[in-house]
Amino acid sequence: MEEAKWYVVHTYSGYENKVKTNIEQTVENRNLQDQILEVSVPMQDVVEIKDGVKKEASKKLFPGYVLINMIMNDDTWYVVRNTRGVTGFVGPGSKPVPLTEAEMINLGIGKKEKIVCDYEVGDTVSVIAGAWKDTVGVIKRIDESRQAITISVDMFGRETPVEIGFSEVKKMD
Repeated sequence: MEEAKWYVVHTYSGYENKVKTNIEQTVENRNLQDQILEVSVPMQDVVEIKDGVKKEASKKLFPGYVLINMIMNDDTWYVVRNTRGVTGFVGPGSKPVPLTEAEMINLGIGKKEKIVCDYEVGDTVSVIAGAWKDTVGVIKRIDESRQAITISVDMFGRETPVEIGFSEVKKMD
C-alpha cells in the first residue's frame, strides 16, 4: 500500500475551517479514513496589543491554505478537489506535490528523530557541520527539547554564545 503524504490545498480566504470540516465529513460518509488521515489548518498563538491591552489570539499560520495527510489516488483527489471552497492543490498544473520531510519538520509536523546526547555543561566540543564548522567551544547550556546546545566561542577576543544542534557537534577527547 502507498504511503500517506502531506499535501497543501488552496482555499478561498476565510474558508479554511469550513473546508476542513467538509472534507472530514466527506471522509466519514465515504468511509475513506484509511486514505485521508488528517486535515489541518495550522494555527499560531500570538499576543496582540490593542489600546494598551494585551490579548492572546490564535491566527492562521497560512491563510487560504489547508494541509491534508492522505494517500493520493483518483478517489481522494476527487473528494478534496470537489470540496466547496477548495480552489486546487498546490503544485504545477493539476499535479499535486507533497511536502518534503524538511518542510514537514519546519512546520512541526514531521518526524524529527530524537537525539540522545551525553554532553555536559563545561564539555569542550568541536562543530562538525553548518556555518560554525571547525569551531571549538565550551558548552554553556543544553536544551533537550530543542535538540540544541549553546556553546561559548571566542570571536574577536570576546566570548560569544552560539546555539548549535546536537547532530552538528562532536565531543573533544
